[in-house]
Amino acid sequence: MRMLLPDEKTCLFFALIGYAAGSVLYCDLVLRAFRHTDVFRASEDGNPGAHNAFACGGFWCGVCTLLADLGKGFVPVFLCLRKIDDLVPLFALTLLSPVLGHAFSLFHHGRGGKAIAASFGVLLGLVPRDALPLLLLAACYLFFSLAVVIRPHDLRSIATYLVFTLLCLALVSEAPVRVGCCLVSGVVVYKHLLPILKRQVNRNENENTDPIL
Repeated sequence: MRMLLPDEKTCLFFALIGYAAGSVLYCDLVLRAFRHTDVFRASEDGNPGAHNAFACGGFWCGVCTLLADLGKGFVPVFLCLRKIDDLVPLFALTLLSPVLGHAFSLFHHGRGGKAIAASFGVLLGLVPRDALPLLLLAACYLFFSLAVVIRPHDLRSIATYLVFTLLCLALVSEAPVRVGCCLVSGVVVYKHLLPILKRQVNRNENENTDPIL
């Protein structure tokens, strides 16, 4: 077993920091502090993200949550890039870790949010070294929100991140960034696909239990 190179150790360190930072669900903290509200119970989908912070807590709770979720994705990636000389494969884990932490929180027994704001924060951390992934994700969201409108929101996000993945595979030149973006997309797609599957299962169960007239 070979020893890790210094840049690999740095990426792994910031991956661990990123997972811990991502696991802090600011929507839950902000709503409990300022509205005495449990977002897991108060919101329709139980998602501790910026959308429900706006919906359950109002404008300022939403803004604080959004900025915090962006920040917890941005900071580990931004700092890691300034500590390493070369991108190594483990940098993909640095990109993934804040999103993974938000989606499967260390502090909430694996519960978490859908990680859209955290994923934008991660990509923002790549700027100015590589602004392309951030621009691609923003363009995909605008396309499926304005040009080819997909509803509901869960399906729009799935389509956005799937197309984003394909564009990253085709256009992003540095392999660790490309792989990291694909891993981030995989987590976000899974978190949006899961409630759709659960609703379908519940619908099927209800249909099977309906009495035959």
